[in-house]
Amino acid sequence: MKKEQHNGGWKIPETDTYANQLLGFNPLREPTIRSAIAALQLPPGSRGLDAGCGIGSHTALLAEAIGPDGHVTGLDVSSGFLVYAREMAARIGLSERVSFQEGDVRELPFGEDTFDWVWSVDCVGYAPQVPPPRIRELARVTKPGGRVAIMAWSSQHLLPGYPLLEARLNATAAGIAPFTAEMRPERHFLRALGWLRDVGLKDVTARTFLGDVHAPLGEDIRAALMSLFDMRWGGAESEVTPEDWAAYQRLCQPESPDFILDLPDYYAFFTYTLFHGQVAG
Repeated sequence: MKKEQHNGGWKIPETDTYANQLLGFNPLREPTIRSAIAALQLPPGSRGLDAGCGIGSHTALLAEAIGPDGHVTGLDVSSGFLVYAREMAARIGLSERVSFQEGDVRELPFGEDTFDWVWSVDCVGYAPQVPPPRIRELARVTKPGGRVAIMAWSSQHLLPGYPLLEARLNATAAGIAPFTAEMRPERHFLRALGWLRDVGLKDVTARTFLGDVHAPLGEDIRAALMSLFDMRWGGAESEVTPEDWAAYQRLCQPESPDFILDLPDYYAFFTYTLFHGQVAG
């Protein structure tokens, strides 16, 4: 989710820090990701690719969805993330049903028609890149009739009672990342229907999945929300007024007496949007 700007480009934050953020954030989004995977109705026993798998959380969910006779390959450009992914797979007993490989989604290290389906979350089409060539590469390694699915975080309302503050935080570079003010409108992730059609996919469709939480919050959800606050807005200080930054810290720091997660009526929601289409043939 969170990216850091660096020398005019973009980089993933330091691996261990970001991996720990993702691990902490996972209890919040896992039910929503599960719902999206279920909606795809992946064939039992099929072989699929998780492109940009990160620490492997979604790879495991995909493997569960296709059953013990299937196999999922997770691919990521970060060797550090793959260390976490392999450890996770071993810990939960999925090492025989998943494998992980280092590689770049811009040039997948697989032959044509290798997989029954391909999936990518918060990666292809979400990172600051030209999307259609990446999607074309996903389609290249997918068998005719197979599906290509891309999914990404698309909205959030996390500060109930403070809509103006949240709107100003969301309008910063950190808040709109990975989109930037310089990007053309058609590069925004919610324009992905056109990307999939442009590379020749058929039966292209979109669906948004809702995740929500309310008080009383369990400790895992509290920790996930704290991680999310930092991932979405932790780099926004230089782009908001001192008053707004002070309000953000007052509401989003657990040591604050006004910590928003302590509200007895706290409620928040977020969305993930899934786009998918079928490879012709």
